[in-house]
Formats: sequence, C-alpha cells, structure tokens
Amino acid sequence: MANWYRLTKALVVATGLMTSAAHAQETVVWWDFLAGGDGVRMKQLISDFNAAHQGEIKIDATTLEWGTPFYSKVQTSAAVGEAPDVMTYHASRIPLAVKQGILQEITPEDWNTMGLGKDDYAAATWDAVTVDGKQYAVPLDTHPIVLYYNKDLLAKAGVLGDDGKPKGMDSREGFEATLQALKGSGVKFPLGSVTADGNFMFRTIYSLMGQQDGELMTGNEFLAGDNAEKLQNALSVLQDWTKNGLQSTYTDYPATVALFTSGEAAMMINGVWEVPTMTDLQKEGKLFEWGAVELPVIFDHPSTYADSHTFAIPANKGEEMTAEKRAAVLEVISWISKNSLLWATAGHIPAYGPVTASAEYEAMEPNATYSSLTSNMIFDPKTPLAGIAGPIFDVMSTYFVPTLNGEMEPAEAVEEIKLGLEDL
Repeated sequence: MANWYRLTKALVVATGLMTSAAHAQETVVWWDFLAGGDGVRMKQLISDFNAAHQGEIKIDATTLEWGTPFYSKVQTSAAVGEAPDVMTYHASRIPLAVKQGILQEITPEDWNTMGLGKDDYAAATWDAVTVDGKQYAVPLDTHPIVLYYNKDLLAKAGVLGDDGKPKGMDSREGFEATLQALKGSGVKFPLGSVTADGNFMFRTIYSLMGQQDGELMTGNEFLAGDNAEKLQNALSVLQDWTKNGLQSTYTDYPATVALFTSGEAAMMINGVWEVPTMTDLQKEGKLFEWGAVELPVIFDHPSTYADSHTFAIPANKGEEMTAEKRAAVLEVISWISKNSLLWATAGHIPAYGPVTASAEYEAMEPNATYSSLTSNMIFDPKTPLAGIAGPIFDVMSTYFVPTLNGEMEPAEAVEEIKLGLEDL
C-alpha cells in the first residue's frame, strides 16, 4: 500500500512537472529608446500586456538612449548574439539595418500569425518598412510634424477661422498674411521654429520640398534635375520668415517649446510627440486653448515629413530563436499594435488602421484633426545614408542653421549641400 502511494505520488509530481514545462512562461527581452511622454505610455502598455499574459509571456523591458547610441548598441550586440528579442526601431533606419544584416524578415507566416497585414496600414507606412519586397519591421505609428497654435492669440488677431483652425492654410500668401496679422497684434513671434538645430529643421524643409514633388534622391543621385531648385525654394521661404520677424531666430528645441507654451510664439512647428506636453499643461490650468493641424500648403499641395516607430526582430548572430520564443515575440507585437489607442495619447498616429478608424480615436483631439495627413506623408529616401541621426541629416543640417538665420544665401547653401551629399 505504501509502495503504491509513493508510486502514485511520484507520477502526479512528474505529470505536474511535465505540464509546467509545457506551459513555461516565455520571457521576451525588449529594448526601446522611448523617454518622456512616450516612455510613460509604453511602460503602461507593457504593464498591461504582462497583466493580460500572466504566466504565459512576460516582457522584460529596458530603455536605452535615443539616437546614435541606441543604434550603435543594437549593431554591436547583434554581431555577438546579445541583442534583445524585440526592439523599437525607426522606419527611416531600416535600409541601413538591412544592409548591416541585423534585422530578421517579418515573413508572410509571421503576419498571418499576428493577424496583421498590408491592408491594415497606410501605403506610405507599409512601404517604409519594405526593402526589396520584404518587410523588416511592423509599424507602430507615424509621427509627423504639425502646426501647433494658440487659439486665444489667433482669435485676438482675427485669424482664427469659424472652424477653430488658423486662417490662410492653403497658400503661402494666405499663411504669411496670418503671420503678419499676428505680428501686427503684438505677438513677439508669430511662429516658433527650431532654427538652431538643422537636424530638426530637416523635417520642415523636406516637407516643403515634398509640396513641390521634390526628391532628395533620384536613383543614386542627390538633388538631381530641378530638385536643387526645389530645396532652394524651401530654404528661401523659411529665411524670408526669419528676416521679416515672422519666425524665431537661433532657437533650440527646448526654447521653441517654451516660446509657444509661454504665449510668446503664437504658433509652433513641432512633432506630434509634444501633444502630451500641451495636454498635461492644460489639465493643470497652465495653458491656453490650443490646437494642432497639418502644415500649411506653401507650394503646390499638402506634404508632411513623417517617420514611424516600428517593432523589429534582431538577427542575433549564432543565436537561433526557438519557435516558442518567436510566437511570444509575435504576440507582443500583435497585442500592442491592436491596443495602440493608448499610444495615440502620446500624440502619435497609430499605424494599425482599425485603431485610427475607431470611434474612440475619432473623438480624440487634436489627433483626429491632423490624422488626415497620413495620405500626404513622405518618408526619408530609402538609402543606408538616410534616417534618424544618419549621414544625410548631418551634412544638410550644417548649412540649414546659417541659411535660416540669414547668414548664408540659399543658393550657396544648396551648392554646398549637393557637394557634401555627393561626397557620401
């Protein structure tokens, strides 16, 4: 009897161990570069995911320094098989990452497993993660630049429309009339712009090139044909605004935000990621009535520079991901994509179409107002030289700051830029 009991107990324990092993929790190692309002919201999403998958999948997340430090660490870690299981990645950096061989393809089978596909994304966003017909990341959002505006100051100057948006958004003449009216009403700076940081101003300048159907790269040639002229046109407009006192001069990023939130600048060109700043200040009773809209049409048609935060799977040298691990990684990407309404509160436009088509998103302001720009987005050229903190940014930004602040002629700047880009 005692032997039977001991044998039965051993079988029960063994069965329990096998069941436990079969359902062992998968830990997904995650890296991101998300700070500020982005970081707060992503940490919440990760916490929500872990709660919903308790005992099955756990995200072990680490936040690293944004920009070059992040991408350098990914490259070196993947080379020795020590990169994470999943990571955030800018779409603009994907061509370089593919060339370096540090990203795994997101295969058709992966997309099916996640319940995601091409039809769920804007064409430009899907194209941004595609290289030679293959996808190397899953878009989480698009984060363009937009025009923030102080409704109180615009109303005082008589340039706030009945729809609650700035007047004169459909032409250069109309928008400059709005700027002049604001200046005439006593506003210190009608427009706040990051004119001391050429890397940031690339976004505005590239948008104005896009409004002329301009291309930075045609094939393997920089500023081919009349594209140099289109770049010069964009620089000339922005320089004129500075010279005429319509735009802030030599203003860095924090100072630009400060000018707008203090009421010294009536409008501001900045990324959608500043929406939480405005929302939080207004909740605290420290901000005026404000809004955000797509950039004004200065040239031929709407066009706005954008990038995307995406999820990518590193190609860890010498490390084969198990089927169980990959399934867990795909569940992480799928779940957060489908629950990205919270991510929209960071100002971003969720890339997953069903979220932006939801009634909840359409009631979210100012996001819903500027989300229409997804049909007018342009991304960086598809080259390993482009992307956040890439060589193209560095070359061009050197000449943007003196030009926008009236210390270099646009034609001279374009000539120097063209030479610098060709040297790449």
